[in-house]
Amino acid sequence: MNSLVLAIGAGILYLIAYHTYGKYLGRRIFRLNPEAVCPSESLRDNVDYIPTQKPILFGHHFTSIAGTGPIVGPAIAIIWGWVPAIIWIVVGSIFMGAVHDFGAMVVSLRNQGRSIGDIASDIVNSRVRTLFLLIIFFELWIVVAIFGVVIAVVFNMFPQAVLPVWLEIPIAVWLGYMVYNKGASHLPMSIVAVIIMYITVIIGAYVPIKMPTILGLNPVASWVIILLIYAYIASTLPVQTLLQPRDYINSHQLFVALGLLLLGVLVAHPAMVAPAANFSPKGAPPIWPMLFVVIACGAISGFHSLVSSGTSSKQCDAETSSLPIGYGGMLMEGMLATLVVVACGAGLALGLTKGGQTITGAAAFSEHYASWGAAAGLGSKINAFVVGSANMIERIGIPHKITLTIMGVFVASFAATTLDTATRLQRYIVGELTTAWGVPSLAKRHPATIIAVGTAMVLAFYNGSGKGALTLWPLFGSVNQLLAGLALLVITVYLAHKKAPLKYTMIPMIFMLFMTGWAMLINLSKYFGTSNWLLFLIGLAVFLLEIWMVIESIIVLRKVYGAEIEPATALG
Repeated sequence: MNSLVLAIGAGILYLIAYHTYGKYLGRRIFRLNPEAVCPSESLRDNVDYIPTQKPILFGHHFTSIAGTGPIVGPAIAIIWGWVPAIIWIVVGSIFMGAVHDFGAMVVSLRNQGRSIGDIASDIVNSRVRTLFLLIIFFELWIVVAIFGVVIAVVFNMFPQAVLPVWLEIPIAVWLGYMVYNKGASHLPMSIVAVIIMYITVIIGAYVPIKMPTILGLNPVASWVIILLIYAYIASTLPVQTLLQPRDYINSHQLFVALGLLLLGVLVAHPAMVAPAANFSPKGAPPIWPMLFVVIACGAISGFHSLVSSGTSSKQCDAETSSLPIGYGGMLMEGMLATLVVVACGAGLALGLTKGGQTITGAAAFSEHYASWGAAAGLGSKINAFVVGSANMIERIGIPHKITLTIMGVFVASFAATTLDTATRLQRYIVGELTTAWGVPSLAKRHPATIIAVGTAMVLAFYNGSGKGALTLWPLFGSVNQLLAGLALLVITVYLAHKKAPLKYTMIPMIFMLFMTGWAMLINLSKYFGTSNWLLFLIGLAVFLLEIWMVIESIIVLRKVYGAEIEPATALG
């Protein structure tokens, strides 16, 4: 298969899906009302709630849901073959992920911009809210700690990315000041900001910054501390000061990177050297159901429901904007995941350096993906994408040193966005939990953020390495996908209250709960067999909470359709 045909074919499918299925959902199922007053206006505080122009909010939403998720998942799942990976990415993003993201955003817009977990108290009951919020807290606890590690690893692997990533902060603050304080038009100002950013990329390519060992801390641990301090500051600032302008710059960076990748594919059009299907790679778990857990972002991810119903719903200016932002943003992520498969399955074949020797063709793919263990490391996954992408971009005449920096900055910038957003989301969850538990003083901005960052710091350094979150990382995939199923469950119950057709959310809900529940059972069996009691007990607790939530929701669904209760007035 030619990589160019694959990329163009996927892009056409996404465009068709948005203009048919997506618009149908908006018009007939969720019945978007362009005249509805959104929380960004009714609850405006110019810190978390602020009406935001659609292009700017799209930039925030997309860069927050993307992070490194659509990179690391496809970059390892291709070991089972590019065909199953592409099928799941395309079908999953159109019929599951985009519906999930869009639905969570609409439900939140009609419920004061609250999180999908907190809304569960109105839609299902208060017990389910507490269960859901605890699962969300656990997921975000891991995300905040692990993304500090992800960025630290990228900085360690690509030190030339350090300077551009940090200089993006003052550039973003300047952009926010010009747009919100001086009334400048966002598009020309953002173009200027992106040009300045790419100047720093060129400088960074020739001025790499390596973190030394400081006070006995390894470079990764030092970076984790710095990044968590940054996350605290960034997530407490008004969204228009840093979050919005930085993410808007990153959205431009995305389009530049995607454009360069597509040009690289057009010029190089390398053949897919990865096997079309390989159901038994050495040391790999079974493709069913693990494919649907390994590829999360890029197909469907529970984390997205937190962004849709957390930060994005508080900034959305109109219900109709939720379609391009929620549904369209997920399709854009599907396109990114498709290009990751192309970069790893074809771009890597243009040249992989191992032990001082450059390997090309199918041998390069086979070398990198020799076994599950060889491909599974965080550095291995990121490296496959960055090297494969750089190989293709280099074919259009950009020096290899600069292409590596461009892609390294791309990965680190998106990861930093996710770190900031996840910390802000965890603040919201802490606030909702402590309010529900009768401790509203802890729900305020700084106390809640101290809890969010402090718990992540404890997880990161419980073993002294800064990589403590890696201990719980094996649970993340299953928990994240179970969260996607549970978010679809809440959206389905919402639609039941509104007497709307349920199949569009119920079928994806059943599929996700079944597949990821199955994957969780496989993992629990492995943890039990290896006496890994920490992962076994936490995983079992999450699995039981999920079953409890499902049972409670089924009871409510039966009551709704039995006309035993009236639709809740808070549902909007």
